[in-house]
Amino acid sequence: MARFVFVTGGVVSSLGKGLATAALGALLQARGFTVRLRKLDPYLNVDPGTMSPFEHGEVFVTDDGAETDLDLGHYERFTGVAARRTDSVSSGRIYSNVLEKERRGDYLGKTIQVIPHVTDEIQDWIAVGEDDTDFMLCEIGGTVGDIEGLPFFEAIRQFAQRRQRGQCIFLHLTLLPWIAAAGELKTKPTQHSVKELRAIGITPDVLVCRTEHEIPAKEIAKIALFCNVRPEAVVPANDLSSIYEAPLAYHEVGLDQAVLDAFGIHPAPRPNLSRWRQVVDAIKRPDGDVRIAIVGKYTQLEDAYKSIAEALTHGGIANRVRVTTEWLDAEVFEREDPAPLLEGFNGILVPGGFGERGTEGKIRAAKFARERGVPYFGICLGMQMAVIEAARSLAGIEDAGSEEFAIEASGSAGSEDKRLEPVVYHLKEWLEGNRTIQRAVSDDKGGTMRLGAYDARLAEGSKVAGIYGSDRISERHRHRYEVSTAYRERLEEVGLRFSAMSPDGRLPEIIEFEGHPWYIGVQFHPELKSKPLDPHPLFADFIRAAVAQSRLV
Repeated sequence: MARFVFVTGGVVSSLGKGLATAALGALLQARGFTVRLRKLDPYLNVDPGTMSPFEHGEVFVTDDGAETDLDLGHYERFTGVAARRTDSVSSGRIYSNVLEKERRGDYLGKTIQVIPHVTDEIQDWIAVGEDDTDFMLCEIGGTVGDIEGLPFFEAIRQFAQRRQRGQCIFLHLTLLPWIAAAGELKTKPTQHSVKELRAIGITPDVLVCRTEHEIPAKEIAKIALFCNVRPEAVVPANDLSSIYEAPLAYHEVGLDQAVLDAFGIHPAPRPNLSRWRQVVDAIKRPDGDVRIAIVGKYTQLEDAYKSIAEALTHGGIANRVRVTTEWLDAEVFEREDPAPLLEGFNGILVPGGFGERGTEGKIRAAKFARERGVPYFGICLGMQMAVIEAARSLAGIEDAGSEEFAIEASGSAGSEDKRLEPVVYHLKEWLEGNRTIQRAVSDDKGGTMRLGAYDARLAEGSKVAGIYGSDRISERHRHRYEVSTAYRERLEEVGLRFSAMSPDGRLPEIIEFEGHPWYIGVQFHPELKSKPLDPHPLFADFIRAAVAQSRLV
């Protein structure tokens, strides 16, 4: 039976609860325990799948096809434990489940209330899979005091009350602001945050205090006294130059020991952090530098491409180089010649996205990389743009485009631009295991894409088969549109090889340009499976090619 750690936040948002939770999971693993990490989000969206990246950042996709919070990406990267659909739940999902049960008559005609029906539903979700792991780490989104978070706080209070003593603890993350004029850290916001928690029946066992300055011993004693925790359970969390320093940094200040002490685990197994030390050493002492241009449409918010940024870092770790990324707005390339902006980069990456805005700029970036011999990595829409560019420039298909853009321009679902050569089309049917999935353009947007892990077969002798060292892979997808095989012969005649297909041979998964130093497009999202301790082979090889290109300049 699992022990539960409930992670809450106070004072302000964006303090790094997800990172702290992930780092704690890594530390518990380093001591030989098994972990599972879970995120409970108070927003009313059923999931973040239809939310704008500017609202929510990246949508992280699990193997079983759930669209989740980006914190699950941190969880996977730090622990290597593949997240499941049950590891992410929002208020919207909880209320939806409760209302479905009410419609079915499961509540036998009773009045449906937040307590007990909503809080019981949350507790049922928390308990899923508890017999399969040593520790279940549950992060509560938002900040204590937010009205939408109250059902979750009440649920975890009840959950801990119903469990055996010592099976659940509460870890609270707060901020110690530095007041420059006074020259001191202020503990009062933390005291008030803990007071807010205690008012709803939750007493934290461990406090993690984010700060830009070292916390004096007297301030730690003050926090411990007024927040009713042991001084050893007041854990400072200073800013770091890399998030991958977090497991080592948190271990040095005693986070994992404080958690184990709160559970009464004595003696605690000693941790083996050698692999994390190797990661940090590779980051801090690189043997060189490469510059990568990321040409996208959500470049104002780097969290929209969080997993891509981290996977590039992992590729740098694998090659022991520092990867410097620059985010370039694809729309700029529609107005200007991309050459002056892209010259000097050792690699170009075009990520996924939705809608027509910026796509012509991405096509021009793909053309620049192809013609100049610069390593090119196209992901999802980035692969589709590479295919459209080749169709237009090399295969003589001047009106090559995507049905996505024709539908968007027409303003009505199902309309078609008669001039369009649909090199990319709306996917209406595909195989998921042994069953056929069917979709229409007019379907609801949420949860209707090709989502989750699918297998692909790699062509013998292809570059990607060499990179993977295998002829069969499984990668995660999130898209509605696919490259058409109707143009395959014409494209392969000009050097664009379809080097991986779905097992039934109907859906292109990877394309590559023969004779180019490194030009690969993938329909899936390899960044979602990359980790600092296990960099994804495509990102590792992309950075290797960028290193080689940097030596030619």
